[in-house]
Amino acid sequence: MKVLLKNCSIIDTIYDYKNSNDIMIEDGKISEISRSIYSKADKIVDIDGRVVVPGLIDMHCHLREPGFEYKETIKTGTLAAAKGGYTTVCCMPNTNPVIDNIVDLENLKRIIKKDSVIDTIPIGAVTKNQNGNETVDLKTMADYGVRLFSDDGNPIWNDLIMEECLNFSKKEDILIIDHCEDMGLTAGGVINEGEISREMNLKGISNLSEAKPIIRNIMLAKKTNAPVHIAHVSTAESLEAIEEAKEKGIKVTCEVTPHHISLSENDIVKDNTDFKVNPPLRSKEDVAALQHGLRDGIIDVIATDHAPHSGQDKAGDFYKAANGISGIEIAFSVCFTYLVRTGLLTLKELLRLMSLNPSNLLKLNKGRIYIGGAADLAVIDLYKEFEVKKSDFVSKGKNTPFHGKNLWGEIIMTISGGNIVYEKGEVYGVYR
Repeated sequence: MKVLLKNCSIIDTIYDYKNSNDIMIEDGKISEISRSIYSKADKIVDIDGRVVVPGLIDMHCHLREPGFEYKETIKTGTLAAAKGGYTTVCCMPNTNPVIDNIVDLENLKRIIKKDSVIDTIPIGAVTKNQNGNETVDLKTMADYGVRLFSDDGNPIWNDLIMEECLNFSKKEDILIIDHCEDMGLTAGGVINEGEISREMNLKGISNLSEAKPIIRNIMLAKKTNAPVHIAHVSTAESLEAIEEAKEKGIKVTCEVTPHHISLSENDIVKDNTDFKVNPPLRSKEDVAALQHGLRDGIIDVIATDHAPHSGQDKAGDFYKAANGISGIEIAFSVCFTYLVRTGLLTLKELLRLMSLNPSNLLKLNKGRIYIGGAADLAVIDLYKEFEVKKSDFVSKGKNTPFHGKNLWGEIIMTISGGNIVYEKGEVYGVYR
């Protein structure tokens, strides 16, 4: 099938495209980019000067299936991702059963093949049942194509297991992603430790609980000379340790979430558990540090940590409600509003964090717009302001602290592998 996109304002992560361009898509690839294309196509869409960018890549989300289909499924989660401009996502293994063996991995791959509307990459567990006690058969899982391993939701608390995994990662060219949390320090905590936790009379979670295991990972990465990736960094202290490690040449990379660079503990609405997340929303000073970490290149990737829950999961008070924010379909808009419109980053810099950099870490050869490249694209109306309404979410998870807030930069079309997998109404000048 041939799809022709007319009058595109292309913003790429590497190349500079001047003026409006047309893009021809054929057999899932970009076959031509030029000022004017008049070739016949099965479908012609006039983008009308809106921005066309590389499809976003999320290296950290929770799609819940198998086992928790009442929260999310591969189908609803990838539809939500497509609505957010994502063309590739990596799903965490904390499902039921946990993805810690070949049988369950193959079952998940069958579901993905049947139901996913975009590229979906399974992440394997590091330890059996993610209990931290016994390493999975990493070699067999890697031989079956698993390149990412994580116990996300739980930390890899055993030092020997972490060292073993890092040594293995060097030989098999895999990446270990660690959820850094000292469970002894966070036990019973529900929001950030500080003035707000005291005002609300809620047990707090200290910054040290995150920084301490990050420092351990950095030391092990140095010892093994192996790469390690730190999930959802949320504190200034964590960032300081990562920056120092990078300056020493230690192979550490990290990610931050849209909610941690935009919301602080001061935004928490009392009794609204949609604000409960792990790691918690931190102080304004931490948010500022993360924003500067993005600007200064210390943070490598923006990942959503999309964590959909049912209303029942979020019912009750902060002690009873589940951790997590559903955010994959508004992630770009949150980042564009809080980072680009404020002048902290350029759009190209943001796209590198949300597309090119994760592609490079995952070795996907994506995150760019070029002739011969994959036709993974998102079309964005940068000048469209909209109100976030949880009822509009495609995801089964409506648990968003952004409900009622206004954001800028709306995704109006997503193309994955040459297929239009999301479009917001008939908003184009020419369409056939």
